[in-house]
Amino acid sequence: MKRSERLIAMTNYLIEHPHQLVSLPFFTDVYDSAKSSISEDLGIINERFQKEGIGRLQTVPGAAGGVKYIPLNSKEKSESFVDELANKLEDPDRLLPGGYLFMSDLLGDPQTVRNIGRLFATHFAEHSIDVVVTVATKGIPLAYAVASFLNVPVVIVRRDPKVTEGSTVSINYVSGSSRKIQTMVLPKRSFSQGTNVLIIDDFMKAGGTINGMKSLLDEFEANVAGIGVLAEAEDEEEERVVDDYVSLLQISNVDIKNKKIDVHRGNLFQG
Repeated sequence: MKRSERLIAMTNYLIEHPHQLVSLPFFTDVYDSAKSSISEDLGIINERFQKEGIGRLQTVPGAAGGVKYIPLNSKEKSESFVDELANKLEDPDRLLPGGYLFMSDLLGDPQTVRNIGRLFATHFAEHSIDVVVTVATKGIPLAYAVASFLNVPVVIVRRDPKVTEGSTVSINYVSGSSRKIQTMVLPKRSFSQGTNVLIIDDFMKAGGTINGMKSLLDEFEANVAGIGVLAEAEDEEEERVVDDYVSLLQISNVDIKNKKIDVHRGNLFQG
């Protein structure tokens, strides 16, 4: 195999297996090449990844070592994407009753969702995430996008138990926006004790739903390693019940009467 062909094949394999440790002997066997040649190839790939702002190769030394592809988004790419997203969301036609925004078209666009997933995966790359958790339904595509870059499974919290999921654990929680008592459930087989969980959601107002997920995860003795929300609404009249989170967008100054809304970068880009 020519070096150019080998570089393409190795790059594709690494991209398809993010955060997975790949040994050098694996590459030498698959591509029938010397270890020195594979090492040079990995150096070329790593340099290109970093110049493109799409990630890096992490070298793990030792007999059981190898390399991992860590997907990342450069700061410039991240800020440019979020600013573009904010401009789209400031369209007054997106305004819904209660100060919410219509975002289904964006959450249904594969490229947009993929970019959001890479952004969250970049921030939580070093958090040792074991599983991504979201609540049905709009957060599901975001959760799968994040999980694809972290190379971990997705668990979906539901409002009602499904017979196909076996025994479940359920809790009641107070919705932050409506102040209503609601229920959420998870199958008992979802986690083992000590699992590191990343919570992903599309929208947060007071944070009641996310707080409910945290309480449900406590029943499994799982560790909430991070919380990421696509957009948060700034509301001085409503007390936020979740404070340890990152957001990509902040929605403020919602004026339904005059059809005006301001959307800017979230707290992920502040400080």
